[in-house]
Amino acid sequence: MNLGIGEIALLIVLALVLFGAKRLPEVGKAAGTAIREFKSALNGTGSDGPDDSDAKKNSGE
Repeated sequence: MNLGIGEIALLIVLALVLFGAKRLPEVGKAAGTAIREFKSALNGTGSDGPDDSDAKKNSGE
């Protein structure tokens, strides 16, 4: 699936119309965070609960 310059320009214009120029960075950041969390869950590197290593570092152990 190769996207040409015309298709990319159309997607950018469509995103600007749907979300507006002010909200577009927020949407991109949220999408990036969601993708990162999804990949870490697939790899099994994500934590299911609170991380105990931070508590140990702060308590001096």
